Amino acid sequence: MDLKAKIREIRDFPTEGVLFKDITTLLKDPRAFKYVVDQLAVNYIQSRVEVVVAIESRGFIFGGAMAHELGAGLVPVRKLGKLPAKTIEVEYELEYGRDALAIHADAITPGQRVLVVDDLLATGGTMAATLRLIEQIGGMVVGVAFLIELAFLGGREKIKDYPITSLIIYD
Repeated sequence: MDLKAKIREIRDFPTEGVLFKDITTLLKDPRAFKYVVDQLAVNYIQSRVEVVVAIESRGFIFGGAMAHELGAGLVPVRKLGKLPAKTIEVEYELEYGRDALAIHADAITPGQRVLVVDDLLATGGTMAATLRLIEQIGGMVVGVAFLIELAFLGGREKIKDYPITSLIIYD
């Protein structure tokens, strides 16, 4: 399936100079959505994934479906203040500033096998921060999966110590 043909590009969103990859056109196509989930999940069937960690917010879409497909639990990673119980938090650098992510402190038990899912890999900062959170609470990351990778931004370098799956790569 030509997944790139299912992605709509929107110029100057959210800011001028950005060519935004809009996945809503892929998501509304039931065959394409199922294909993406199947193709991402098949890479991890033998990995005995116990928990899928999904990153806010579009990562939730794929993470939930993949957790179901793999028979695993689902754990959300969210921005600060969005999770109700005790959290572990990490700050990370953005291109122009800082941001922070949180995970419930009891979301993963030490040694649990974790797959991390997000919709897009750009500079890698969000994923690198998420991986730090998981390791702080004892999770064992067996892989990271993305629908889209913007290879020209070099994000793969920040997470190169983990097995990476990207279905669509823009060079």
